[in-house]
Amino acid sequence: MNMGKKHSKQDLGEIKKELLEEKTRIESELGVVADKNTDVADGMEYDAKFEDVGDEVDDSVHEVEQFQVNKSLEITLEKRLRDIKKSLERIDKGDYGICKYCDEPINVERLKVRPTSGSCVSCKKTLKDEI
Repeated sequence: MNMGKKHSKQDLGEIKKELLEEKTRIESELGVVADKNTDVADGMEYDAKFEDVGDEVDDSVHEVEQFQVNKSLEITLEKRLRDIKKSLERIDKGDYGICKYCDEPINVERLKVRPTSGSCVSCKKTLKDEI
């Protein structure tokens, strides 16, 4: 049972604003390296862009290298975007900032530094020690 101090509306408002700004920034960055996927059956909302720059061997090498860079960025940015969306959903549902392991509030300073955090420092340290 959660017996700790709840987060203030002001803190939650600041964190939500930061999350929304970061969401916009990441979606913009994703637009550079990936196209929106209309078929999200695989859970991926974006597909890395593959640029066709020519038919020469050097062109093909460049295309593959650029695709690898785009794919890596797409995966990283898309994971971050999913974490942000989950955090925004939790804010809207009213269960944001509660550790998923011990059910206690996550320190607001931690949330301001890492707003997508789903665990308190204590539980995170315990998990890292177990790995």
